[in-house]
Amino acid sequence: MNKTLDPLVQVKDLNVHFVSKDATVHAVNGIDFELHQQETLCVLGESGSGKSVMLRSLMRLNPSHKTVITGTLRVNGQDLINASERELCNMRGRVVSMIFQEPMTALDPVFKIGLQIAETIVRHEGVSRAQADKRALDLLELVQIPSAKQRLNAYPFEMSGGLRQRAMIAIALACKPKLLLADEPTTALDATVQIQILLLLRKLQKELGMGVIFVTHDLGVAGEIADRIAVMYAGRFIEEGPTRALMQNPLHPYTQGLLGATVNPGMRGKRLITIPGAPPNLEHLPKGCAFAPRCSKVNSQCLSEMPHTKRPYPDRAARCVLLADAL
Repeated sequence: MNKTLDPLVQVKDLNVHFVSKDATVHAVNGIDFELHQQETLCVLGESGSGKSVMLRSLMRLNPSHKTVITGTLRVNGQDLINASERELCNMRGRVVSMIFQEPMTALDPVFKIGLQIAETIVRHEGVSRAQADKRALDLLELVQIPSAKQRLNAYPFEMSGGLRQRAMIAIALACKPKLLLADEPTTALDATVQIQILLLLRKLQKELGMGVIFVTHDLGVAGEIADRIAVMYAGRFIEEGPTRALMQNPLHPYTQGLLGATVNPGMRGKRLITIPGAPPNLEHLPKGCAFAPRCSKVNSQCLSEMPHTKRPYPDRAARCVLLADAL
């Protein structure tokens, strides 16, 4: 990972709101981060925290007719906030690709796997169909699908969940993107297949030199694959830092709660400490800290003002009034 070069991804004060005649949903609220080549950022949080909305914003996939997006969003130097639809189409798949959460719904059920991979290559690289078919076979072998040649002519429903997920990865990697987005790609898989997919992604990232943003709610997955972790709550990054440091010394009460509610091998006979309550309604965010109603360390300041980002260590950041900046 070379941080002397310009960041692959630059996000500053990113806000994503969904507007309808009945309500406005504040899904993403002022996110800032950078990602460099060959770096993996894992975004961690409960369902409904805005993780997938943020990820889809990096490809401008949220429905345009009801989405208001503001801030700075640059991938590989390209301004995506003001990009035209043609520019976005040229960028998707070639510069940035996405592995979606459920391959059975992401893959087209009426087209064979080989065709779905080949059409991406033809669209972005202008090669012949025969060349694209050969590349599709190479990609299925790259993601370690057994009997790859036969699988080219298989429909998605003829493959297991693990093989469909590998095919989804092959499509995402078809044009060797600089940035790979992974939206909980192992959630529906059993533990053995999940480990295989994580090891495969890590291997492919190293071989292709990609930046990766990986969304999950699984701390074990985050610890396995990430260089840095960003913890998301109510559409905001409430803590960010290197993986080992964050997991060994969480700064924000919410991160502490997530770690305390996670099962690990040394917990036999012990009770899990759960986080009470539920995430806030993104239509009506509270005035102060969004986590305050669930926090055991809450005080009056938490309820009256939005916490600013504090940096208690040079490479750590967290939004909590209980923390102090490093001197």
